[in-house]
Amino acid sequence: MGIVLKQSLNNTIVTYIGFAIGAANTLFLYTNFMQPSNYGLIQVILSVSSVLMPILAFGVPNSLVKFYSSFKDQKNQDSFLTLMLILPLFLIIPVTVVSYAANDMIGNLLSRQNDVVREYVWHIFLVGMAMSYFEVFYAWARIQMKSMFGNFMKEIFCRVGQTVLLLLLYFKLIDISFFINALVGFYIARTLIMKLYSYSLRSPKLDFHFPNNWRNIVKYSALIILGGSTAIVLMEVDKVMLNNFLELENVAFYAVAGFIASTIAVPSKAMHQITYPLTANYLNGRDIPALTQLYQKSSLTLFIVSGILFLLILLNLNELYELLPNKYAGGFMIVFWVGLAKVYDALLGNNNAILFNSDYYRSILFFGVLLAVLAILFNLWLIPNYGINGAAIASFSAFFIYNSLKLGYVKAKFQMQPFTHETIKVLLLLIIIAVIFSTFSFSFHPLVNIALKSILMIALYVGVLYRFKISEDVYAFLNKYLKF
Repeated sequence: MGIVLKQSLNNTIVTYIGFAIGAANTLFLYTNFMQPSNYGLIQVILSVSSVLMPILAFGVPNSLVKFYSSFKDQKNQDSFLTLMLILPLFLIIPVTVVSYAANDMIGNLLSRQNDVVREYVWHIFLVGMAMSYFEVFYAWARIQMKSMFGNFMKEIFCRVGQTVLLLLLYFKLIDISFFINALVGFYIARTLIMKLYSYSLRSPKLDFHFPNNWRNIVKYSALIILGGSTAIVLMEVDKVMLNNFLELENVAFYAVAGFIASTIAVPSKAMHQITYPLTANYLNGRDIPALTQLYQKSSLTLFIVSGILFLLILLNLNELYELLPNKYAGGFMIVFWVGLAKVYDALLGNNNAILFNSDYYRSILFFGVLLAVLAILFNLWLIPNYGINGAAIASFSAFFIYNSLKLGYVKAKFQMQPFTHETIKVLLLLIIIAVIFSTFSFSFHPLVNIALKSILMIALYVGVLYRFKISEDVYAFLNKYLKF
Protein backbone atom coordinates (compact mmCIF):
# COMPACT_ATOMS: atom_id res chain seq x y z
CA MET A 1 0.00 0.00 0.00
CA GLY A 2 3.03 2.34 0.09
CA ILE A 3 2.67 3.48 -3.53
CA VAL A 4 -1.10 3.59 -3.09
CA LEU A 5 -0.89 5.86 -0.05
CA LYS A 6 1.73 8.13 -1.62
CA GLN A 7 -0.04 8.68 -4.95
CA SER A 8 -3.44 8.75 -3.25
CA LEU A 9 -2.16 11.53 -0.97
CA ASN A 10 -0.90 13.54 -3.95
CA ASN A 11 -4.18 13.03 -5.79
CA THR A 12 -6.14 13.86 -2.65
CA ILE A 13 -4.32 17.18 -2.30
CA VAL A 14 -5.00 18.05 -5.95
CA THR A 15 -8.60 16.90 -5.69
CA TYR A 16 -9.23 18.90 -2.53
CA ILE A 17 -7.77 22.01 -4.14
CA GLY A 18 -10.26 21.43 -6.94
CA PHE A 19 -13.03 20.94 -4.44
CA ALA A 20 -12.03 24.11 -2.61
CA ILE A 21 -12.36 26.02 -5.89
CA GLY A 22 -15.58 24.16 -6.61
CA ALA A 23 -16.87 25.02 -3.15
CA ALA A 24 -16.13 28.71 -3.69
CA ASN A 25 -17.94 28.52 -7.03
CA THR A 26 -20.91 26.46 -5.85
CA LEU A 27 -21.50 27.86 -2.39
CA PHE A 28 -20.66 31.52 -2.93
CA LEU A 29 -20.11 32.64 -6.55
CA TYR A 30 -22.93 30.76 -8.27
CA THR A 31 -25.34 31.42 -5.42
CA ASN A 32 -24.62 35.16 -5.35
CA PHE A 33 -23.63 36.01 -8.94
CA MET A 34 -26.16 33.96 -10.92
CA GLN A 35 -29.91 33.47 -10.82
CA PRO A 36 -30.94 30.02 -9.51
CA SER A 37 -32.75 29.25 -12.76
CA ASN A 38 -29.58 29.86 -14.80
CA TYR A 39 -27.50 27.83 -12.36
CA GLY A 40 -30.06 25.05 -12.61
CA LEU A 41 -29.77 25.17 -16.42
CA ILE A 42 -25.98 24.74 -16.25
CA GLN A 43 -26.41 21.81 -13.86
CA VAL A 44 -28.83 20.14 -16.29
CA ILE A 45 -26.40 20.61 -19.21
CA LEU A 46 -23.49 19.12 -17.27
CA SER A 47 -25.57 16.28 -15.78
CA VAL A 48 -27.00 15.15 -19.12
CA SER A 49 -23.51 15.41 -20.64
CA SER A 50 -22.18 13.21 -17.83
CA VAL A 51 -24.84 10.60 -18.57
CA LEU A 52 -23.89 10.72 -22.27
CA MET A 53 -20.13 10.50 -21.58
CA PRO A 54 -19.73 6.74 -20.84
CA ILE A 55 -21.78 5.89 -23.93
CA LEU A 56 -19.57 7.98 -26.23
CA ALA A 57 -16.39 6.68 -24.57
CA PHE A 58 -17.40 3.12 -25.56
CA GLY A 59 -15.92 1.70 -22.35
CA VAL A 60 -12.39 2.53 -23.55
CA PRO A 61 -11.05 4.02 -20.25
CA ASN A 62 -11.82 0.76 -18.43
CA SER A 63 -10.51 -1.39 -21.28
CA LEU A 64 -7.22 0.51 -21.36
CA VAL A 65 -6.60 -0.22 -17.70
CA LYS A 66 -7.79 -3.83 -17.83
CA PHE A 67 -5.93 -5.06 -20.94
CA TYR A 68 -2.82 -2.89 -21.30
CA SER A 69 -0.73 -4.79 -18.73
CA SER A 70 -1.51 -8.09 -20.49
CA PHE A 71 0.45 -7.01 -23.61
CA LYS A 72 4.18 -7.46 -23.04
CA ASP A 73 5.72 -6.43 -26.38
CA GLN A 74 5.55 -2.96 -27.92
CA LYS A 75 3.96 -4.02 -31.22
CA ASN A 76 0.91 -5.49 -29.51
CA GLN A 77 0.70 -2.49 -27.22
CA ASP A 78 0.72 -0.13 -30.23
CA SER A 79 -2.04 -2.05 -32.00
CA PHE A 80 -4.07 -2.17 -28.79
CA LEU A 81 -3.69 1.59 -28.21
CA THR A 82 -4.70 2.27 -31.82
CA LEU A 83 -7.90 0.29 -31.28
CA MET A 84 -8.59 2.27 -28.10
CA LEU A 85 -8.24 5.60 -29.94
CA ILE A 86 -10.68 4.82 -32.75
CA LEU A 87 -13.26 2.76 -30.84
CA PRO A 88 -15.21 5.75 -29.41
CA LEU A 89 -15.77 7.04 -32.96
CA PHE A 90 -18.04 4.07 -33.66
CA LEU A 91 -20.58 5.63 -31.31
CA ILE A 92 -19.71 9.33 -31.56
CA ILE A 93 -20.38 9.45 -35.31
CA PRO A 94 -23.83 7.77 -35.17
CA VAL A 95 -24.86 9.85 -32.13
CA THR A 96 -23.83 13.00 -34.02
CA VAL A 97 -26.05 12.01 -36.94
CA VAL A 98 -28.97 11.18 -34.65
CA SER A 99 -28.56 14.45 -32.73
CA TYR A 100 -28.69 16.40 -35.99
CA ALA A 101 -31.66 14.51 -37.40
CA ALA A 102 -33.70 14.38 -34.19
CA ASN A 103 -32.69 17.68 -32.62
CA ASP A 104 -36.27 18.84 -32.04
CA MET A 105 -37.38 15.53 -30.56
CA ILE A 106 -34.42 15.44 -28.14
CA GLY A 107 -35.08 19.06 -27.20
CA ASN A 108 -38.72 18.29 -26.45
CA LEU A 109 -37.72 15.33 -24.28
CA LEU A 110 -35.34 17.45 -22.19
CA SER A 111 -37.63 20.47 -21.86
CA ARG A 112 -40.91 19.02 -20.65
CA GLN A 113 -40.92 21.31 -17.59
CA ASN A 114 -38.31 23.93 -18.55
CA ASP A 115 -38.54 25.07 -22.16
CA VAL A 116 -35.17 26.87 -22.19
CA VAL A 117 -33.28 23.54 -22.10
CA ARG A 118 -34.23 22.75 -25.71
CA GLU A 119 -31.80 25.42 -26.96
CA TYR A 120 -28.78 23.57 -25.55
CA VAL A 121 -28.93 20.10 -27.11
CA TRP A 122 -25.68 20.65 -29.06
CA HIS A 123 -23.95 22.08 -26.00
CA ILE A 124 -24.80 18.87 -24.17
CA PHE A 125 -23.44 16.72 -27.00
CA LEU A 126 -20.17 18.67 -27.30
CA VAL A 127 -19.50 18.57 -23.56
CA GLY A 128 -20.34 14.86 -23.47
CA MET A 129 -17.95 14.14 -26.36
CA ALA A 130 -15.18 16.20 -24.74
CA MET A 131 -15.71 14.40 -21.43
CA SER A 132 -15.53 10.99 -23.11
CA TYR A 133 -12.22 11.56 -24.90
CA PHE A 134 -10.78 13.26 -21.83
CA GLU A 135 -11.38 10.03 -19.90
CA VAL A 136 -9.69 8.07 -22.70
CA PHE A 137 -6.55 10.20 -22.54
CA TYR A 138 -6.65 10.24 -18.74
CA ALA A 139 -6.68 6.42 -18.70
CA TRP A 140 -3.80 6.53 -21.24
CA ALA A 141 -1.75 8.41 -18.61
CA ARG A 142 -2.89 6.23 -15.71
CA ILE A 143 -1.64 3.02 -17.31
CA GLN A 144 1.80 4.68 -17.26
CA MET A 145 1.23 5.16 -13.49
CA LYS A 146 0.98 8.93 -14.02
CA SER A 147 -2.31 10.16 -12.62
CA MET A 148 -1.56 13.49 -10.93
CA PHE A 149 -1.64 15.80 -13.98
CA GLY A 150 -4.81 14.16 -15.26
CA ASN A 151 -6.35 14.56 -11.83
CA PHE A 152 -5.36 18.24 -11.90
CA MET A 153 -7.04 18.71 -15.28
CA LYS A 154 -10.13 16.81 -14.15
CA GLU A 155 -10.61 18.49 -10.80
CA ILE A 156 -9.16 21.98 -11.20
CA PHE A 157 -9.00 23.19 -14.82
CA CYS A 158 -12.71 23.64 -15.59
CA ARG A 159 -13.46 24.86 -12.08
CA VAL A 160 -10.92 27.66 -12.45
CA GLY A 161 -12.53 28.42 -15.81
CA GLN A 162 -15.92 28.69 -14.10
CA THR A 163 -14.47 31.03 -11.48
CA VAL A 164 -13.16 33.37 -14.19
CA LEU A 165 -16.47 33.25 -16.06
CA LEU A 166 -18.47 33.93 -12.89
CA LEU A 167 -16.35 36.99 -12.12
CA LEU A 168 -16.81 38.25 -15.68
CA LEU A 169 -20.56 37.66 -15.33
CA TYR A 170 -20.63 39.55 -12.03
CA PHE A 171 -18.94 42.58 -13.59
CA LYS A 172 -21.40 42.34 -16.51
CA LEU A 173 -18.62 41.80 -19.06
CA ILE A 174 -20.44 38.72 -20.41
CA ASP A 175 -24.02 37.40 -20.40
CA ILE A 176 -25.34 33.95 -19.53
CA SER A 177 -25.30 32.81 -23.16
CA PHE A 178 -21.59 33.63 -23.50
CA PHE A 179 -20.96 31.97 -20.13
CA ILE A 180 -22.41 28.65 -21.31
CA ASN A 181 -20.61 28.76 -24.67
CA ALA A 182 -17.30 29.52 -22.97
CA LEU A 183 -17.88 26.71 -20.46
CA VAL A 184 -18.23 24.27 -23.37
CA GLY A 185 -14.95 25.66 -24.72
CA PHE A 186 -13.18 24.93 -21.42
CA TYR A 187 -14.25 21.27 -21.56
CA ILE A 188 -12.98 20.94 -25.12
CA ALA A 189 -9.68 22.67 -24.26
CA ARG A 190 -9.23 20.36 -21.27
CA THR A 191 -9.48 17.33 -23.54
CA LEU A 192 -6.94 18.70 -26.03
CA ILE A 193 -4.42 19.48 -23.26
CA MET A 194 -4.87 16.01 -21.76
CA LYS A 195 -4.28 14.50 -25.19
CA LEU A 196 -0.95 16.31 -25.56
CA TYR A 197 0.16 15.25 -22.09
CA SER A 198 -0.78 11.59 -22.53
CA TYR A 199 1.02 11.48 -25.89
CA SER A 200 4.12 12.91 -24.22
CA LEU A 201 4.15 9.88 -21.92
CA ARG A 202 3.57 7.33 -24.67
CA SER A 203 3.42 8.61 -28.23
CA PRO A 204 0.89 6.66 -30.31
CA LYS A 205 2.18 4.58 -33.21
CA LEU A 206 -0.83 3.73 -35.33
CA ASP A 207 -1.01 0.03 -36.08
CA PHE A 208 -4.27 -1.23 -37.54
CA HIS A 209 -3.27 -4.88 -37.19
CA PHE A 210 -5.35 -5.24 -34.06
CA PRO A 211 -4.46 -7.73 -31.29
CA ASN A 212 -5.65 -11.32 -31.65
CA ASN A 213 -8.10 -10.86 -28.80
CA TRP A 214 -9.61 -7.68 -30.24
CA ARG A 215 -13.08 -9.24 -30.27
CA ASN A 216 -12.91 -9.87 -26.53
CA ILE A 217 -11.68 -6.30 -26.00
CA VAL A 218 -14.51 -4.80 -28.03
CA LYS A 219 -17.05 -7.05 -26.31
CA TYR A 220 -15.73 -6.01 -22.91
CA SER A 221 -15.80 -2.33 -23.91
CA ALA A 222 -19.38 -2.61 -25.13
CA LEU A 223 -20.48 -4.22 -21.87
CA ILE A 224 -18.57 -1.65 -19.84
CA ILE A 225 -20.72 1.03 -21.49
CA LEU A 226 -23.55 -0.40 -19.42
CA GLY A 227 -21.43 -0.39 -16.28
CA GLY A 228 -20.17 3.14 -16.77
CA SER A 229 -23.62 4.34 -17.68
CA THR A 230 -25.04 2.71 -14.56
CA ALA A 231 -22.62 4.49 -12.25
CA ILE A 232 -23.23 7.86 -13.91
CA VAL A 233 -27.00 7.36 -14.04
CA LEU A 234 -27.03 6.61 -10.32
CA MET A 235 -25.08 9.85 -9.67
CA GLU A 236 -26.69 12.23 -12.16
CA VAL A 237 -30.20 10.96 -12.87
CA ASP A 238 -31.64 12.85 -9.89
CA LYS A 239 -30.73 16.27 -11.35
CA VAL A 240 -31.80 15.23 -14.84
CA MET A 241 -35.21 14.07 -13.58
CA LEU A 242 -35.70 17.07 -11.29
CA ASN A 243 -35.54 19.12 -14.49
CA ASN A 244 -38.57 17.19 -15.80
CA PHE A 245 -40.70 17.63 -12.67
CA LEU A 246 -39.72 20.90 -10.97
CA GLU A 247 -38.60 24.41 -11.89
CA LEU A 248 -34.91 24.86 -12.74
CA GLU A 249 -34.10 26.70 -9.51
CA ASN A 250 -34.83 23.46 -7.61
CA VAL A 251 -32.03 21.79 -9.55
CA ALA A 252 -29.75 24.56 -8.29
CA PHE A 253 -30.84 24.08 -4.67
CA TYR A 254 -30.31 20.32 -4.96
CA ALA A 255 -26.92 20.80 -6.64
CA VAL A 256 -25.62 22.95 -3.76
CA ALA A 257 -26.63 20.38 -1.13
CA GLY A 258 -25.35 17.54 -3.31
CA PHE A 259 -22.00 19.28 -3.74
CA ILE A 260 -21.61 19.62 0.02
CA ALA A 261 -22.20 15.87 0.42
CA SER A 262 -19.94 14.98 -2.51
CA THR A 263 -16.93 16.23 -0.53
CA ILE A 264 -17.04 12.86 1.21
CA ALA A 265 -16.17 11.09 -2.07
CA VAL A 266 -12.93 13.01 -2.68
CA PRO A 267 -10.57 10.53 -0.93
CA SER A 268 -12.22 7.63 -2.78
CA LYS A 269 -11.74 9.30 -6.14
CA ALA A 270 -8.10 10.03 -5.34
CA MET A 271 -7.26 6.53 -4.14
CA HIS A 272 -9.07 4.81 -7.03
CA GLN A 273 -6.73 6.48 -9.53
CA ILE A 274 -3.93 4.16 -8.35
CA THR A 275 -5.82 1.17 -6.87
CA TYR A 276 -7.60 0.56 -10.19
CA PRO A 277 -4.46 -0.32 -12.22
CA LEU A 278 -2.98 -2.18 -9.21
CA THR A 279 -6.14 -4.28 -8.98
CA ALA A 280 -5.91 -5.08 -12.70
CA ASN A 281 -2.28 -6.17 -12.23
CA TYR A 282 -3.13 -8.45 -9.28
CA LEU A 283 -6.02 -10.02 -11.18
CA ASN A 284 -3.93 -10.55 -14.32
CA GLY A 285 -1.24 -12.15 -12.13
CA ARG A 286 -3.84 -14.10 -10.10
CA ASP A 287 -2.32 -12.78 -6.87
CA ILE A 288 -5.41 -13.19 -4.67
CA PRO A 289 -3.64 -12.68 -1.28
CA ALA A 290 -2.30 -9.29 -2.43
CA LEU A 291 -5.73 -8.44 -3.85
CA THR A 292 -7.43 -9.31 -0.55
CA GLN A 293 -5.01 -7.15 1.38
CA LEU A 294 -5.56 -4.23 -1.01
CA TYR A 295 -9.34 -4.71 -0.73
CA GLN A 296 -9.36 -4.58 3.07
CA LYS A 297 -6.80 -1.82 3.51
CA SER A 298 -8.41 0.44 0.89
CA SER A 299 -11.81 -0.10 2.55
CA LEU A 300 -10.54 0.72 6.05
CA THR A 301 -8.54 3.77 4.94
CA LEU A 302 -11.44 5.21 2.97
CA PHE A 303 -13.93 4.50 5.76
CA ILE A 304 -11.69 6.30 8.28
CA VAL A 305 -11.54 9.41 6.10
CA SER A 306 -15.07 9.42 4.68
CA GLY A 307 -16.64 8.70 8.07
CA ILE A 308 -15.14 11.75 9.78
CA LEU A 309 -15.89 13.93 6.75
CA PHE A 310 -19.54 12.87 6.97
CA LEU A 311 -19.70 13.89 10.63
CA LEU A 312 -17.82 17.16 10.04
CA ILE A 313 -20.33 18.13 7.36
CA LEU A 314 -23.49 17.12 9.22
CA LEU A 315 -22.51 18.66 12.56
CA ASN A 316 -21.48 21.95 10.93
CA LEU A 317 -24.26 22.12 8.35
CA ASN A 318 -26.49 24.64 10.13
CA GLU A 319 -23.57 27.06 10.47
CA LEU A 320 -22.63 26.55 6.83
CA TYR A 321 -26.15 27.37 5.65
CA GLU A 322 -26.05 30.59 7.65
CA LEU A 323 -23.33 31.74 5.23
CA LEU A 324 -25.47 31.09 2.11
CA PRO A 325 -28.46 33.01 0.71
CA ASN A 326 -31.64 31.93 2.52
CA LYS A 327 -33.19 30.38 -0.59
CA TYR A 328 -30.39 27.78 -0.71
CA ALA A 329 -30.83 26.69 2.93
CA GLY A 330 -32.91 23.75 4.06
CA GLY A 331 -30.96 20.94 2.39
CA PHE A 332 -30.12 18.94 5.52
CA MET A 333 -31.94 15.79 4.39
CA ILE A 334 -30.33 15.93 0.96
CA VAL A 335 -26.86 16.16 2.50
CA PHE A 336 -27.67 13.35 4.94
CA TRP A 337 -28.96 10.83 2.40
CA VAL A 338 -26.44 11.61 -0.36
CA GLY A 339 -23.60 11.73 2.19
CA LEU A 340 -24.60 8.37 3.67
CA ALA A 341 -24.51 6.86 0.19
CA LYS A 342 -20.99 8.25 -0.33
CA VAL A 343 -19.78 6.72 2.97
CA TYR A 344 -21.17 3.30 2.01
CA ASP A 345 -19.50 3.63 -1.38
CA ALA A 346 -16.15 4.41 0.28
CA LEU A 347 -16.57 1.46 2.65
CA LEU A 348 -16.38 -0.89 -0.35
CA GLY A 349 -12.77 0.12 -1.10
CA ASN A 350 -11.62 -1.06 -4.54
CA ASN A 351 -14.70 -3.26 -5.02
CA ASN A 352 -15.54 -1.67 -8.37
CA ALA A 353 -12.03 -2.24 -9.68
CA ILE A 354 -12.20 -5.93 -8.72
CA LEU A 355 -15.48 -6.46 -10.51
CA PHE A 356 -14.78 -4.56 -13.71
CA ASN A 357 -11.32 -6.12 -14.13
CA SER A 358 -12.38 -9.70 -13.41
CA ASP A 359 -14.03 -12.39 -15.52
CA TYR A 360 -17.31 -11.76 -13.70
CA TYR A 361 -17.94 -8.29 -15.07
CA ARG A 362 -20.89 -9.44 -17.21
CA SER A 363 -23.08 -10.39 -14.27
CA ILE A 364 -22.41 -7.23 -12.30
CA LEU A 365 -23.14 -5.13 -15.36
CA PHE A 366 -26.48 -6.87 -15.61
CA PHE A 367 -27.18 -5.97 -11.97
CA GLY A 368 -26.13 -2.42 -12.73
CA VAL A 369 -28.59 -2.02 -15.59
CA LEU A 370 -31.42 -3.30 -13.42
CA LEU A 371 -30.47 -0.91 -10.66
CA ALA A 372 -30.20 2.06 -13.02
CA VAL A 373 -33.78 1.31 -14.01
CA LEU A 374 -34.65 1.02 -10.33
CA ALA A 375 -33.06 4.44 -9.65
CA ILE A 376 -35.21 5.98 -12.38
CA LEU A 377 -38.33 4.34 -10.94
CA PHE A 378 -37.46 5.56 -7.43
CA ASN A 379 -37.13 9.11 -8.78
CA LEU A 380 -40.39 8.85 -10.72
CA TRP A 381 -42.11 7.83 -7.49
CA LEU A 382 -40.38 10.01 -4.90
CA ILE A 383 -39.77 13.35 -6.67
CA PRO A 384 -43.46 14.11 -7.35
CA ASN A 385 -44.30 13.21 -3.74
CA TYR A 386 -41.34 14.62 -1.82
CA GLY A 387 -39.65 17.08 -4.20
CA ILE A 388 -35.89 17.49 -3.96
CA ASN A 389 -35.75 15.43 -0.74
CA GLY A 390 -37.34 12.58 -2.69
CA ALA A 391 -34.51 12.72 -5.21
CA ALA A 392 -31.97 12.32 -2.40
CA ILE A 393 -33.81 9.35 -0.89
CA ALA A 394 -34.05 7.78 -4.35
CA SER A 395 -30.29 8.15 -4.87
CA PHE A 396 -29.48 6.60 -1.49
CA SER A 397 -31.87 3.70 -2.05
CA ALA A 398 -30.40 2.89 -5.47
CA PHE A 399 -26.81 3.10 -4.21
CA PHE A 400 -27.59 0.99 -1.16
CA ILE A 401 -29.04 -1.84 -3.23
CA TYR A 402 -26.34 -1.58 -5.90
CA ASN A 403 -23.43 -1.57 -3.43
CA SER A 404 -24.92 -4.37 -1.34
CA LEU A 405 -25.19 -6.58 -4.42
CA LYS A 406 -21.59 -5.81 -5.42
CA LEU A 407 -20.39 -6.58 -1.90
CA GLY A 408 -22.16 -9.94 -1.88
CA TYR A 409 -20.99 -10.81 -5.37
CA VAL A 410 -17.29 -10.32 -4.59
CA LYS A 411 -17.73 -12.35 -1.41
CA ALA A 412 -19.36 -15.19 -3.36
CA LYS A 413 -16.88 -15.27 -6.26
CA PHE A 414 -13.57 -14.41 -4.56
CA GLN A 415 -14.26 -15.52 -0.98
CA MET A 416 -13.15 -12.17 0.41
CA GLN A 417 -14.83 -9.16 1.96
CA PRO A 418 -13.50 -5.70 2.89
CA PHE A 419 -14.51 -5.60 6.55
CA THR A 420 -12.20 -6.39 9.46
CA HIS A 421 -12.37 -5.96 13.24
CA GLU A 422 -10.85 -2.52 12.72
CA THR A 423 -13.91 -1.52 10.67
CA ILE A 424 -16.10 -2.06 13.75
CA LYS A 425 -13.67 -0.06 15.89
CA VAL A 426 -13.82 2.88 13.50
CA LEU A 427 -17.63 2.72 13.39
CA LEU A 428 -17.84 2.81 17.20
CA LEU A 429 -15.39 5.71 17.34
CA LEU A 430 -17.47 7.67 14.81
CA ILE A 431 -20.67 7.04 16.79
CA ILE A 432 -19.02 8.25 20.01
CA ILE A 433 -17.75 11.43 18.33
CA ALA A 434 -21.19 12.06 16.80
CA VAL A 435 -22.89 11.75 20.20
CA ILE A 436 -20.35 13.99 21.94
CA PHE A 437 -20.32 16.84 19.42
CA SER A 438 -24.03 16.83 18.61
CA THR A 439 -24.86 17.80 22.18
CA PHE A 440 -23.40 21.30 22.13
CA SER A 441 -22.68 24.25 19.84
CA PHE A 442 -20.77 27.51 20.12
CA SER A 443 -22.25 31.00 19.96
CA PHE A 444 -19.58 32.67 17.81
CA HIS A 445 -19.61 33.63 14.13
CA PRO A 446 -20.53 30.62 11.93
CA LEU A 447 -17.01 30.42 10.45
CA VAL A 448 -15.48 30.41 13.95
CA ASN A 449 -17.97 27.77 15.08
CA ILE A 450 -17.15 25.54 12.10
CA ALA A 451 -13.41 25.90 12.59
CA LEU A 452 -13.48 25.33 16.36
CA LYS A 453 -15.78 22.30 16.29
CA SER A 454 -13.88 20.76 13.36
CA ILE A 455 -10.51 21.14 15.09
CA LEU A 456 -11.80 19.50 18.27
CA MET A 457 -13.43 16.62 16.38
CA ILE A 458 -10.37 15.93 14.24
CA ALA A 459 -8.02 16.15 17.24
CA LEU A 460 -10.04 13.57 19.19
CA TYR A 461 -10.48 11.31 16.16
CA VAL A 462 -6.82 11.38 15.07
CA GLY A 463 -5.63 10.99 18.65
CA VAL A 464 -7.62 7.80 19.18
CA LEU A 465 -6.62 6.38 15.78
CA TYR A 466 -2.97 7.05 16.53
CA ARG A 467 -3.01 5.85 20.15
CA PHE A 468 -4.65 2.49 19.37
CA LYS A 469 -3.07 1.95 15.92
CA ILE A 470 -6.43 1.05 14.38
CA SER A 471 -5.03 1.22 10.83
CA GLU A 472 -1.45 0.31 9.95
CA ASP A 473 -1.36 2.65 6.96
CA VAL A 474 -2.96 5.58 8.75
CA TYR A 475 -0.70 5.02 11.77
CA ALA A 476 2.41 4.96 9.57
CA PHE A 477 1.30 8.17 7.87
CA LEU A 478 0.55 9.90 11.17
CA ASN A 479 3.74 8.61 12.73
CA LYS A 480 5.70 10.25 9.93
CA TYR A 481 4.22 13.69 10.58
CA LEU A 482 3.14 13.49 14.24
CA LYS A 483 6.17 12.09 16.06
CA PHE A 484 5.68 12.58 19.78
